[in-house]
Amino acid sequence: MNRFVLVVDFQVKPEQLAKFNEQIAVNAKASVAKEPGCRQFDVLRAIDDPCRVVLYEVYDSEDAFKAHLEQPHTKTFLGLAKELVTKQSVMKLARTVAAAKGG
Repeated sequence: MNRFVLVVDFQVKPEQLAKFNEQIAVNAKASVAKEPGCRQFDVLRAIDDPCRVVLYEVYDSEDAFKAHLEQPHTKTFLGLAKELVTKQSVMKLARTVAAAKGG
């Protein structure tokens, strides 16, 4: 089954890293727990740069992602993120194959 995938790459201000980590954890956990169309929300960190944070988000569809954008936890995070990062890039993808062990 195809899924809508979003990859977001943040460069976080070093002095704001703790606050960013706290806020993205809240957003990621709420997204998976409260949104039926959100299948996965991983927060990844670059090994050589702790201020580079990448989100890997998987949704049932682009409409599920659009619903995600309307959630209070998402709006709160996006409002705060503007002050916490120096740059961000977004890539929208369609996942057509996912290989996983154990289901």
